[in-house]
Amino acid sequence: MSFDEVLIHEALRRVGLRVTAPRLAVLLSVQGEGAHRDAEAIAEAARKRLGVLSTQAVYDNLHALERVGLIRRIQPSGHPARYEARVGDNHHHIVCRVCGLTADVDCAVGAAPCLEPSSNHGFVVQEAEVIFWGLCPHCQQESLSQSQGSSLHE
Repeated sequence: MSFDEVLIHEALRRVGLRVTAPRLAVLLSVQGEGAHRDAEAIAEAARKRLGVLSTQAVYDNLHALERVGLIRRIQPSGHPARYEARVGDNHHHIVCRVCGLTADVDCAVGAAPCLEPSSNHGFVVQEAEVIFWGLCPHCQQESLSQSQGSSLHE
């Protein structure tokens, strides 16, 4: 068992979840390369670890892990929900409008929740969720190449 797996076993037990092979595979898949994966990508990675895992088992484990705070779910408008293992801080995200690539953005200034609303309507603000939208470097290059290609044909 790797050091990471030992830490994951401890984290699962600490929050009162049993350590099961499907749960371990799902959590390792969320933490793996390509953070901000959607459920389909997590299922594919988890199945590579286990061989067989139902889609329902993936969703059940994602919900359980989110409920106890071991993973975070984000859902940028127009995109499937994505999951990440970076929890415990109030970071934000930047999403490519074309390909959906998602990256973490640390708070720019101040302490959590990073932003002060103009009115809190009596709420106690615990967290701010901000999504920045734009074009990732790859899609910028693709857009530039396409525009250069079309101007050559005019």
